[in-house]
Amino acid sequence: MGAWEREFVSMTSPTSARNGAGFYPCQGLYFRPKVGQPKTAFIATHYNVDFSEHYLGPYMAERGYGFLGWNTRFRGAEGFFLLEHALIDIGAGVRWLREEAGVEQLVILGNSGGGSLMGAYQSQAKGVTMTPTPGLELPDALHDLQPADYYVSLCAHLGRPEVLTAWFDPSITDETDPTSVDETLNMFNPEHGPPYSDEFIARYHSAQTARNNRLTAWCHDELARVKDLGMFDRAFNMYRTWADLRLMDGNIDPSEREVGRCYAGDPKAANFSPRGIGLTNTLRTWLSMWSLEDSHCRGAPHLARITEPALVIQSTADTGVFPSDAQAIYDALGASDKGLEMIPGDHYLENPGDARDGVADMIADWLNTKE
Repeated sequence: MGAWEREFVSMTSPTSARNGAGFYPCQGLYFRPKVGQPKTAFIATHYNVDFSEHYLGPYMAERGYGFLGWNTRFRGAEGFFLLEHALIDIGAGVRWLREEAGVEQLVILGNSGGGSLMGAYQSQAKGVTMTPTPGLELPDALHDLQPADYYVSLCAHLGRPEVLTAWFDPSITDETDPTSVDETLNMFNPEHGPPYSDEFIARYHSAQTARNNRLTAWCHDELARVKDLGMFDRAFNMYRTWADLRLMDGNIDPSEREVGRCYAGDPKAANFSPRGIGLTNTLRTWLSMWSLEDSHCRGAPHLARITEPALVIQSTADTGVFPSDAQAIYDALGASDKGLEMIPGDHYLENPGDARDGVADMIADWLNTKE
């Protein structure tokens, strides 16, 4: 394992006990150098993806830092996500770093989809402004979160509702039928492009927003309906989420990405498959995570409250996060001490071969100027 080692960390959360089968709601791996006590450590968490073995863990540990790849109770359980409880679970990891690992300074790492989640954590740790998910109350433990000292955004989406809406296929005509298509809005119909006209782009984006708002309105109506039937919530599927026009048209938000590819391969094949973000939700999860109108997982309001030194890093060949996304994060940050760096590489920095070393050096060099 070279100059680093890791340990398994698990614990309960103030709002979630140990499961009857034995596992704890909060789990992760703490990477640290074999020699010496880290003064500074990172914590990275995602809405759904397991970040315990995050690729940056060993790289930062080799450079003398601690790194907690952390999971909330919602790892692999996106369909049941509730923001207020996820933030409390992240808070348990932050408290462990300070009280058990002995870390003096903490760096929030907002990576990929987890960018807005970690931004929301830092924002709410500085004072709770969010409102509860409909039908619920904000837990008292939300007021006990400890803020971090630095914020790093790495290949991150602006917010959960924003990325879903940007990836939405607005041509679906029946939310219960993933094969239904309005050809006047079908980005895969060659009559529309690529390249896509300004008129089509404007109409498409408007229809994407309208789809999100329709689903939000339906969730509120459905919550009222099932409540009258004695139910608290219900699940539903939501289809067709690989339809960002930028996937097929490199003239929109130009970068070094491979056009005609998404994280799941061919965009059209992925779009009409059962694989995609937000596939399964409860009504309250939709309102908590994905709704443009209701969700507190939108990036800008939280980023505006982050005044700590911040660094935004974006890879130029990313097929799902684009230059305008990185710029929007940078612009939204409330910090006066902030930087924006564009680097070669794909979303996971697997290519070029030295991309991960390069970004680890960049982050370490940046921190060295702050300490």
